[in-house]
Amino acid sequence: MKVILLEDVRGKGKKGDVVNVSDGYAKNFLLPRKLAVEANAANMNVLEGQKASKQHKRDMEEAAARAAAEKLSSVTVKVPQRGGTSERIFGSVTPKEIAEELKKQFGIEVDKRKIVLDEPIKNFGTYTLDAKLFPGIAAKITVEVVKIPDKV
Repeated sequence: MKVILLEDVRGKGKKGDVVNVSDGYAKNFLLPRKLAVEANAANMNVLEGQKASKQHKRDMEEAAARAAAEKLSSVTVKVPQRGGTSERIFGSVTPKEIAEELKKQFGIEVDKRKIVLDEPIKNFGTYTLDAKLFPGIAAKITVEVVKIPDKV
């Protein structure tokens, strides 16, 4: 009997796979536990619709990531920080601060987990960072850490 798996089943396949199993296994185990549905024409159409929807969503996310990568490569984000008389800042610049400044200054939303910092930024200056926006799509972000003027 052909069934469409609704969940991952060890030894049979992953969610969305169409597999051929014995009638008893399907009727006594898979179907009652709602791990699978029978692979008839109506269920196959539903499965194809779900796959098409998932692919469309992935394509839209990829297009958005490409657009964001183009914008990010052409801008310099300024991150204001307090610091001492030397070129060191108090604390360090985090990916969260960079993501917030990108949104505030340019309206570009980048998840803080996608910004790659090899080591913490602890000095004033200009840095080039990577942002992994989508599998296979990365962008270079130019970050300028500027000093906030002291109040007198």
